[in-house]
Amino acid sequence: MSTPAPELAASDMESIEKLKGAFDQVRSQLAKVIVGQEDVIEQLLIAMFARAHCILEGVPGLAKTLMISTLSQTLSLNFSRIQFTPDLMPADITGTEVIEENKSTGHREFKFLPGPLFANVVLADEINRTPPKTQAALLEAMQERQVTVGRTRHKLQSPFFVLATMNPIEQEGTYNLPEAQQDRFMFKVFVKYPSYKDEFEIARRTTGLQSEELKPVLTGDQILDLQTLVRKVPVTDHVIRYCLAIVRQTRIGEPGAPKFIKDWLSWGAGPRAVQNLVLAAKARALLYNRAFATTDDVKALALPVMRHRIATNFTAASEGVTTDTVVEKILAETPSKEGELEKDERFKKIFA
Repeated sequence: MSTPAPELAASDMESIEKLKGAFDQVRSQLAKVIVGQEDVIEQLLIAMFARAHCILEGVPGLAKTLMISTLSQTLSLNFSRIQFTPDLMPADITGTEVIEENKSTGHREFKFLPGPLFANVVLADEINRTPPKTQAALLEAMQERQVTVGRTRHKLQSPFFVLATMNPIEQEGTYNLPEAQQDRFMFKVFVKYPSYKDEFEIARRTTGLQSEELKPVLTGDQILDLQTLVRKVPVTDHVIRYCLAIVRQTRIGEPGAPKFIKDWLSWGAGPRAVQNLVLAAKARALLYNRAFATTDDVKALALPVMRHRIATNFTAASEGVTTDTVVEKILAETPSKEGELEKDERFKKIFA
């Protein structure tokens, strides 16, 4: 485990307590509507505090959409839902310019009508159902936090999150999400079937008349302050080196990469994977009331950060190997204790 560097001020330590308290409040509000799915909720909140975007993937009926819309109700933020369909055009999400007559002058002039992207929390429902042209418009909003309509750029308000859902079993009428756009999402979170106990509670709650009233617990300004706090969290060189070791091992032909990488992968992760591992580790440390990030934080979030940034080949598919299998094997073969990475001959090649 890394030794923390004393970089946070006393006022920041007080803010850490507030963030932990905010996390517990949001989680308790969500629990009124969402049964179980604690890991998914935690990863959603980590993405939010790290100023990042997130994809939820799971079969129909697992409350992916409900989870995101419920999260928005616990925040004092503007919420917008976009149902992606094959006929959705860029202007449908970005907005468009219309000609409007100025009643005082009688002249006609262009006026911009903002689309549903102009919100703090944007639910991109079934994001893989819309054509590449519309996906590209969303990509600009995610990366640049702006949209371009005609020759004019329009800034999006902060904070801004895109929380997307995908259905893994339906292929008809879908468009594969480009790798460049997947890379813009910090996490790809798998939403799994509930346990027996949770499913029993779901059936009990959703078939009666009861309804829960949710209370907002965080404002936009508070979220922006917490996002700044995440950036201040210190990480040692060893933690950064550990993140680099995980990511650089996925690259075919990289000196020191394990043989199974060449056997199973078509391509590996880029530098954005390292950035997201570090940021996610920082945010997780705060949620667990720690003022520094460790390799344990990196391990806990390596799967959702990495699974959509590497691609398996035909050999892996024929052997039943998934991207999660590859990442888990990398974690098992990468020393996490300080000093071990530097002494390992294979990692000396990776760090050369």
